Amino acid sequence: MSSSSSTVTGEEKFRQSETAISGDLTAPNISTEAIAFSSGNPRIEETRGVMHLLSNDSLSTLSVERKPLVCVLGVPNHMTYADFCQFCASFIHHILEMRIVRNDGMEDRYSVLIRFDSQDSSDKFYHHFNNRQFNSLEEEACRVLFTVDVQFTGYTGSLDHVQSSPASSTEQPSCPVCLERLDQDASGILTTICNHSFHCSCISKWTDSSCPVCRYCQQQPEKSTCFICQTSENLWICVICGFVGCGRYKGGHAIIHWKETQHCYSLELETQRVWDYAGDNYVHRLIQSKTDGKLVELNSHCLHANDGSGSCNCVDSGNSEAILSCEAEIVNEYNELLRTQLENQKLYFETLLQQDNEETKRAIADTVNKAVMQKRQKMQAKLERCVKEMRFLEDLNENLLKNQEMWKAKLLEVEERENKCLRLKDDKIQALEEQLRDLMAHLEAGKEVEQLSISNEINDSSVLPMPLEPSLRKEEKDYKNQRNS
Repeated sequence: MSSSSSTVTGEEKFRQSETAISGDLTAPNISTEAIAFSSGNPRIEETRGVMHLLSNDSLSTLSVERKPLVCVLGVPNHMTYADFCQFCASFIHHILEMRIVRNDGMEDRYSVLIRFDSQDSSDKFYHHFNNRQFNSLEEEACRVLFTVDVQFTGYTGSLDHVQSSPASSTEQPSCPVCLERLDQDASGILTTICNHSFHCSCISKWTDSSCPVCRYCQQQPEKSTCFICQTSENLWICVICGFVGCGRYKGGHAIIHWKETQHCYSLELETQRVWDYAGDNYVHRLIQSKTDGKLVELNSHCLHANDGSGSCNCVDSGNSEAILSCEAEIVNEYNELLRTQLENQKLYFETLLQQDNEETKRAIADTVNKAVMQKRQKMQAKLERCVKEMRFLEDLNENLLKNQEMWKAKLLEVEERENKCLRLKDDKIQALEEQLRDLMAHLEAGKEVEQLSISNEINDSSVLPMPLEPSLRKEEKDYKNQRNS
């Protein structure tokens, strides 16, 4: 703590809320790790400190020395305050205060100190979110550690920008969004990385990554690097397509880009000078002075130049009027050169586009031919199968026709045999009927003769019965055999 005046600084505000939960760092069987942090807008103020966290080795079983204060380490910078509030929305009603801080050596991440209303809430938060992914599309996981103590080591900046503490003021500060009092009991408080405090419910509606008050953004702009070798020294950017490459005294990727694309104009990021690779010289003769913003003559061998880039901040007062009079002519010359280069680039890209169109047409034609050949092969195979099936059906039909004729002949033969048998049967029946008729007549005649003989015998007692003819006896015998069979 670096404040010696009566004004309560921003880090004292957070320390007052942590007085009751600070742990004893000298307690036995406690393995802690110290991580330096900072907060605040570096252009206005900056608060530095150290937080002591329980290491993962001591968290195999929850330590009795833990406090309702946790730290979420390594939150990606692309997660805004609203994203983080949504991530831990299930515990937002148990959070009293959240503070966003920066960790040394982690430029693309930030950490969050969270104080809960009870130890049980902090334990549940730890079990629920530790090693859990921030979202399903990224592999980065949430790392939660219990915080033993938070120590503020220094403060830089003007005291005019320091927020007063609620404990040292008769009036509580208000939320800049809803203008309501920042009461921890009523709603959780979130302090951004620039030391501005809001209600969690209010900041969760702010989808931007910047602060609603000072517009300080936690995502700092990235430094330009060479697209090929990732170096950040002696960089040149193509004024046509924006390619960033290193100079010829490094990897030479800028000049390689010119040889590949014929983009001959490149801007040096350090001196803002444009180099013409085709003419092997700088395009313009004037540069902008860093002192007064005027255009001055470029003197690469100026004695006052001390940065090694060949630029100078000096202004020749005798030549300033002549230089300004030539400004319009130089601008016109630069515009003409740029127009010519753009026309050349237009022709170059039209050629590339034509080549791409021709390659696309060839690829489409090859694809169509390949598809037609495949379809033709499939149709040919299908035709062969159909022909084979047709031949099989023709053979089958021919065999069936032959079988039909054969069965017709057999049927006629069977019918003839049946008709012949019927005729024979009818003839035989007719013959049998005639025999039966003759037999009946013979039997009747025999009965009459017998009756006559009996009567005559009675009359004269000397008449003898006459025997039957052999033919009639044979017929009777045959008739009996047929009936028995």
